[in-house]
Amino acid sequence: MGIEVKLAFDLLAFISVMVLIVLGLGIIASMMGIFNFAHGEFVLLGAYTVYIFESSGLSAWAGILAAPIVLAIVGLVLERLIIRRFYAVPIIAMLGTYAIGLVIREIVRGLLGGHYKSISEPLPGVFTLFGVDFSAWRAVIVLTTICIIAATWLFLSRTSVGLQVRGSLENPNLARACGISTTKLYALTFAFGAALAGLAGALIVPLYQLSADIGTRFLVQAFLSVMLGGVGTFEGPVLGAAAVGGMAAGLPWLVIPVLADPLVFVIALLIVKFRPQGFITQGRL
Repeated sequence: MGIEVKLAFDLLAFISVMVLIVLGLGIIASMMGIFNFAHGEFVLLGAYTVYIFESSGLSAWAGILAAPIVLAIVGLVLERLIIRRFYAVPIIAMLGTYAIGLVIREIVRGLLGGHYKSISEPLPGVFTLFGVDFSAWRAVIVLTTICIIAATWLFLSRTSVGLQVRGSLENPNLARACGISTTKLYALTFAFGAALAGLAGALIVPLYQLSADIGTRFLVQAFLSVMLGGVGTFEGPVLGAAAVGGMAAGLPWLVIPVLADPLVFVIALLIVKFRPQGFITQGRL
């Protein structure tokens, strides 16, 4: 029973990472009507920020705190300089984010020299609960994700800015007529989504070796999670991330590992085919 509980906890930690990544991607897609295909590279930059701090002799904790701030600035600059020019043509905007992600990935690949870098866990070791040993760092990831979900929900549902965000999502023309600057909200939304991706990258890099492709492995799964959960909802992407993350981490224990990833995509695509609106169609942001 102890082994099953430990595996379930590790599965929960992986789902938590997926939720952080998908929440940022889902908010951008819901608010701005585009999928940010540079989101995986934002995860990469968050991980790379921690590496820079640690390799400079600074605390990895400082890098983790800095990562979402750095990525919020990066996201804000990219949105103001490039992405906002293409909102009228969403397909061009998405292609633009793909190109931005490609540039970021190759720059980091050049800086890393094509090598893999290891980052030590800022909180190493285990703690024992009911006779079962759990990873302390995975517990940090789970607790951080719970706090981020709660804070994001409270922000969107209990603050005036959150009300403006939801109003702009429902009817942007009416929101502009009421004096709400939707362009500023779009910029803040993109920066917030980028910050969540950066935080996710900072949290997962101690569990995975840092490489230029660390974010790519999560991008397709994040995209499927948003489609599965439902665009335009808060709960949808979270449920989609739980479903896709659970399958991605759990299926290798049930089938041949080489078949696990394709099977995740097949199951997700079948669900989307028969329920294209996603799990949740009510409860808008």
